[in-house]
Amino acid sequence: MDKNQMNFFDNDIDSIKQELENLRKEIEYHNKLYYEQDNPEISDYEYDKLTQRLKQIEREHPELITKNSPTQKVGGKTKNIFTQVTHDIQMQSLQDVFSLEEVEDFVDKVKAEYGDRTDFCVETKIDGLSVSLEYVDGILKRGSTRGDGYVGEDVTQNIMQIKDIPYRLKSNDTIEVRGEVYLSRKEFEKINEELLSQNKQQLSNPRNAAAGTLRQLDSELVKRRNLSIFIFNVQRGKKFDTHYESLNYLDSIGMKTIKVRFLCSNKDEVITAIKKIGNMRDELEYDIDGAVVKVNNLQVRQEMGQTIKVPKWAVAYKYPPEQKATKVLDITFQVGRTGQVTPVVILEPVRVAGSIISKTTLHNFDFMQEKDIRIGDKVVIQKAGDVIPEVDRVLKEERTGKEIKVEIPKVCPVCGEELEKEDDEVALRCTNSECPAQIYRSITHFVSRDCMDISGMGDAIVDTLIEKGLLKDVADIYYLKYDDILNLDGFKEKSALNIISAIEKTKSNSLDKLIFGLGIRHIGKRASKILSQNFDDIYAIASASVESLNELEDFGLIMAESVYEFFKKPKTLEIIKKLDEAGVNLKGEKKQKKSDILEKMNICVTGSFDNYSRDDIIKMIEENSGKATTSVSKKTSFLIAGDAAGSKLQKANTLGIKVINMNEFLDMINEEGKN
Repeated sequence: MDKNQMNFFDNDIDSIKQELENLRKEIEYHNKLYYEQDNPEISDYEYDKLTQRLKQIEREHPELITKNSPTQKVGGKTKNIFTQVTHDIQMQSLQDVFSLEEVEDFVDKVKAEYGDRTDFCVETKIDGLSVSLEYVDGILKRGSTRGDGYVGEDVTQNIMQIKDIPYRLKSNDTIEVRGEVYLSRKEFEKINEELLSQNKQQLSNPRNAAAGTLRQLDSELVKRRNLSIFIFNVQRGKKFDTHYESLNYLDSIGMKTIKVRFLCSNKDEVITAIKKIGNMRDELEYDIDGAVVKVNNLQVRQEMGQTIKVPKWAVAYKYPPEQKATKVLDITFQVGRTGQVTPVVILEPVRVAGSIISKTTLHNFDFMQEKDIRIGDKVVIQKAGDVIPEVDRVLKEERTGKEIKVEIPKVCPVCGEELEKEDDEVALRCTNSECPAQIYRSITHFVSRDCMDISGMGDAIVDTLIEKGLLKDVADIYYLKYDDILNLDGFKEKSALNIISAIEKTKSNSLDKLIFGLGIRHIGKRASKILSQNFDDIYAIASASVESLNELEDFGLIMAESVYEFFKKPKTLEIIKKLDEAGVNLKGEKKQKKSDILEKMNICVTGSFDNYSRDDIIKMIEENSGKATTSVSKKTSFLIAGDAAGSKLQKANTLGIKVINMNEFLDMINEEGKN
């Protein structure tokens, strides 16, 4: 291999490693939101795309797999409000597949190795929270969550509030079983109706509602919300020949097992069962996110074994998005908090993936024209990842000629200001900062759970306060008085006091919540956190240059320019001044440096290390004023190399970059403390 080929190979490997690192960080971020906070930012579909790409890279480059990769771990960490439970038997997740061909391959491989020794059980995959139940002499002793698969949370008191879980079995057996806690669609809709009537934020979906309810210190709330459970496995304590036999046993002792299950002898029957479950999704009282195919013979299961994350004897087939046809009743326009005007399709209500869909927002007007969506059209609706409703296609063959084509607006539908279109984007925007629609959406965003989280300030209250002239921007919230709330229709002393108290409480929120709440274009929760951790306060952010913002890790030029432009607006500075005078926290969470010994040094880390993860080492670099880089170049100060260092070590040697081991690095950063 000549030098040019070697350089190309190194660059290619470096780009793959960079993508791998980015994917792992992003997946870990979303894992934390999903498993620990029960508040995901993206749909299952989007998450699955990320994990499938990660798995593909690791299949092609097995030498890059690390023990800390999301593919090698299950779930998330436990909350610190519960006692931790170490599972004697790991609670694993399942291997997802997305095509019937992959299911057939799984069945064929099992049949090729084990012949007629086993058949297969096909069950609904409940979309909920996995738990373990332990019974001693027929009495429930402990209920715990999956956690990271090895350590979960003791939620026994909450588990006991679930009516489907018997405290005493119809036998005196000592057993451990696994199940899925869920919230039925009926109960979910009932809860959201109550929250809506109280002007409180509604729950996003049944799965998150169930998980969030079970993982908090309020057993009475668990009882009121009527959670349910399906038991799907006997983990230990009783011996059976087949999985199906164990489910029948669980039924006999009073457990509520998965009722939709099929016993199949070959792949044709397995595929038929999967299709049957798919056809009944809309009729079920609960949400499912797939069908599980399990080897029925328990001895064969034991012989097949498991990986570090999933059993080899089962796969979970994920259904494609459910689609339904309906009619477009109207197309209206809405103004977002950044002034973007988008078309909204009003639909004849239709049930899709467990929810009634009556409208959906289109991305922009180019999308509307590309799809050629008209009033009166028949369209096919789906939920992307079973979460976000969208128009998949127009059934143009069913047009009658009476459909109405909608023209793109030239002025804001709310304030009448002329709309503008920037050169680098397709969006139309209202540039009137006093536009009532922008004010309304900016305030509802500001008070939402992901931002300042002001409990009790629902959309209707915000709308009324704007109408009465009490709110003209987000800072005005902190100048509301008790009487302002009390004088609103439907408010009494206690509810008015609760809102004022909730507002007061949020004054001490961390700066990242405030930044996200301000609604800066291109700045989400992660970027808000980065800003809060790299500046002393909001004034330092406001005075930062585009160049200094662009230098922040995981920050791009578009984001940097957006932040710079936002803080140069007189209205922004006015809002900050009002927030400051109201006593709202504006101080950042700038990371404290232990030393400046690595200042202006670019340091790359490669290989594996005993007792230290890659993140541990990067943290030490940053704490000592260094910059951790993901690739080796002429600008690299030195490379920290561990076992199986690979191409980065070769490149460092080629470029003459200094290479040190972990002990030498520790000696270097500890030198400051000795002086």
